[in-house]
Amino acid sequence: MNVCVIGSGYVGLVTGACFAEFGVQVVCVDKDVDKVESLRRGAIPIYEPGLEDVVQRNVKQGRLSFTTEAAVAVRGALVVFIAVPTPSRPDGGTDLSFVEAVAREIGRNLDGYKVVVTKSTVPVGTSGRVRAWIEEEQSRAEHPSRFSVASNPEFLREGAAIGDFMRPDRVVIGTEDDHATAILKDLYRPLYLNETPVVITDVATAELTKYAANAFLATKISFINEVANYCEAVGADVQAVARAIGLDRRIGSKFLHAGPGFGGSCFPKDTRSLAYHARQSGGSFEIVEAVIRVNERQRERMIDKVVEALGGDAQGKTVAALGLSFKPETDDMRDAPSIDILQGLLERGAAIQAYDPQAMGQAARLLPGVRMCEDSYQACEGADALAIITEWNQFRMLDLARVKGLLRRAAIVDLRNVYKPDSMREAGFTYFSVGR
Repeated sequence: MNVCVIGSGYVGLVTGACFAEFGVQVVCVDKDVDKVESLRRGAIPIYEPGLEDVVQRNVKQGRLSFTTEAAVAVRGALVVFIAVPTPSRPDGGTDLSFVEAVAREIGRNLDGYKVVVTKSTVPVGTSGRVRAWIEEEQSRAEHPSRFSVASNPEFLREGAAIGDFMRPDRVVIGTEDDHATAILKDLYRPLYLNETPVVITDVATAELTKYAANAFLATKISFINEVANYCEAVGADVQAVARAIGLDRRIGSKFLHAGPGFGGSCFPKDTRSLAYHARQSGGSFEIVEAVIRVNERQRERMIDKVVEALGGDAQGKTVAALGLSFKPETDDMRDAPSIDILQGLLERGAAIQAYDPQAMGQAARLLPGVRMCEDSYQACEGADALAIITEWNQFRMLDLARVKGLLRRAAIVDLRNVYKPDSMREAGFTYFSVGR
């Protein structure tokens, strides 16, 4: 089976590389000439553990290729995935201009039956619009071709995307007809052999599934952050609370880690989009609206914690910041809590010196007022407080004696609850955490 994936960003590249790993012939398309040339050489433009090996292996074995020629790739494929960005608009809605451009490109180049699959995260009803855009282009064709439209949302976690694709919790396929269903089930057949649950449903339901999943996970994060804030008011320990409720199988322990709130390419965008489209439908999604408000306030609370550690005034003080990406094992800075937190500290007059294992290139462009350092210890030199913002593993076993010697004041603000309060106080630090 030949597959075309249009869009070679995070989702498209992982999708194409992993299908090639299954033995499928895959062509990935992108308009960025430099990116395509880099990918042809096996150079990966993003940091994702394991992805470079998968890409290089499948390029070498001839199953995976990259091109800027969408027309040729579409004509040579049976299944065409749309995996382009769907950014937020200022009002919270979803910008579908990239999806429309790709759909029209597909419509101009159909030369026989195809299954057109939306992999991008899109609002309910988008697949119907994709069909209309393709049909509009096909109306100008001398010999219009038959096609199906399907939805196949991705559930990839940055930092664990290869495992999530190869060993997923589930695969969701939304289709309009039995022929498309049969083709997509055949494409995912290697996962059937691993007894992966496959949910076959209608297109609208598949589109909503991604939003519902992300909104629920975001709700768990905002909920435990609200619990953490209450713990601080009454003297309770949020980690003990989270462990106790997480052992309830109806609740589960995942996403119950108090901190600076959620960020990244999915949760902020998807919660805003779901809330916006609920309002557009004449109703409201009140839980999601509250989740968004809590997440925004949580970042402000983190700024206040750092200022408190600085003695109540950030003016003229220096903060060492460890961790800039929105989560560990990625270089993604999209909607990262560090952006709002560090920008807020800069606005209050602080100087920032920061380190992140992977994200400093992107962070330097987003936070031009922040000094980027070579390692954790250089960031600590002469700082009045250390703030741990992202819990990369290498920050879990810092040489605390060395850190203490480098800091001007032995103050640590642990926004991810990496360390134990008693141990840090015994080591001589003034220690601040979240909900403890």
